[in-house]
Amino acid sequence: MSIYKRIDLLRQQYYKFAVGKNSLLQLIGEAEVAEQVYNSNAIENSTLSLDETEKILLNIDLDRFVSQREIFEARNLERVVKYIDLKAVQQKLGLEEILLLHRMLITNIRDDIAGRFREDNEWVRVANHIACAPELVTGKLEKTLAEYHSSITDNVIKRIAVFHLNFESIHPFVDGNGRIGRVLNNYLLIRDGYVPVNIKFIDRSLYYDAFQEFDRSGKSSIMEEIVGKALTNSYHKRLAYLRGMNIITLNEYAKRNDLSHSNLINKAKRQTINAFWEKGVWKIGNSGL
Repeated sequence: MSIYKRIDLLRQQYYKFAVGKNSLLQLIGEAEVAEQVYNSNAIENSTLSLDETEKILLNIDLDRFVSQREIFEARNLERVVKYIDLKAVQQKLGLEEILLLHRMLITNIRDDIAGRFREDNEWVRVANHIACAPELVTGKLEKTLAEYHSSITDNVIKRIAVFHLNFESIHPFVDGNGRIGRVLNNYLLIRDGYVPVNIKFIDRSLYYDAFQEFDRSGKSSIMEEIVGKALTNSYHKRLAYLRGMNIITLNEYAKRNDLSHSNLINKAKRQTINAFWEKGVWKIGNSGL
């Protein structure tokens, strides 16, 4: 079964089991916020662990010194994630929303650039990629949004992958592009009736490979793989909870069923079993593969 058909099937199952369980879905979403914040910030070289991120969001003192910037990066991104969960279904994504999200993200970090695109001589480089001239940012973003909204016949994985690659290639802001780009993925997914995804820090190397592929050839295959697996992972997790399954670690599942743990891990990474990554551990609903 192709990844596209698998996601369609998972989406149908999700809507079936989600009926009357809004409170549970809200709890799942709230519990995911810290993971979303941790992974996205870690991809951008934040030193905070998941545990430290959770403590900051809960206003609990840490056991070590952490810069004010990292604290604001965590709290601001939390605010953005929660905002998107509420507003994505109400407001179509446009330039004003993107600027608002950036202002929320960068306030108290770089107030001089918060909520505005690059201008004048503000050039940026990511690895060997030099982003477009500042005066081209608005036009290219409008084109990218228009292409996303007009590509409804394409599968959602390709649409999100191409949008994300184009957005990061434009790099419209002086700072915060990666974090904003990843939350915009979820803005679009939620608005189109899908569940949000979490691009994991442990996949950072493959994630960077996706941009190199796009920069060299214009292809989106690696990013499609990342988005596809992230989406199935998100559905596997929600369905396990919605179906009231006994959720255990994949290691425990292997022991109970006399299976190879390493083999299950490989299958989980490929998302060919109903396993999901939660708080740094592979888990699965106990009723099976």
